Amino acid sequence: MQRQSLAKLLATLKWRSYFARVQEHSQIQWYIPVLMLFLAAVGMAGGMLIVSAILGRILNKWRTKELPIKNTPYECGMLPVGDGSTRMSVKFYLVAMLFILFDIEVVFMYPWATVYSDMLKDPATKNMILGAMVSFLGILFVGYIYALKKKALEWKR
Repeated sequence: MQRQSLAKLLATLKWRSYFARVQEHSQIQWYIPVLMLFLAAVGMAGGMLIVSAILGRILNKWRTKELPIKNTPYECGMLPVGDGSTRMSVKFYLVAMLFILFDIEVVFMYPWATVYSDMLKDPATKNMILGAMVSFLGILFVGYIYALKKKALEWKR
């Protein structure tokens, strides 16, 4: 009787070790599709570059004489005149900064507007919520008046 139970125990231990090895091996198999996808992506990118280089060399033999006008950069139908990197006016940056400032104002107003009705129901925050937004808008209005007095929004001076 003990021999039979010992034999069963050994048999189950052998099967358990076999299943443990199979499970370890199967975890590696989960990464095979990822590896195949990576190899396919690298192969496609490399193949496109190689085919492009080969076709470029083949088609370059049949190319006719190049004209200088064909090698000039195309800029909306106009011939490019002057330096490509002209200096921008400081006014542009000032207006861009003001735009960012007033754009962020709207970003701060949106969460306030979503919780406004809920905070009016609570007596502790009823007066505070409107006062906070009025003071916030007041500070921004002072900044807007300052920008107008400094003529920051005028392009021509």
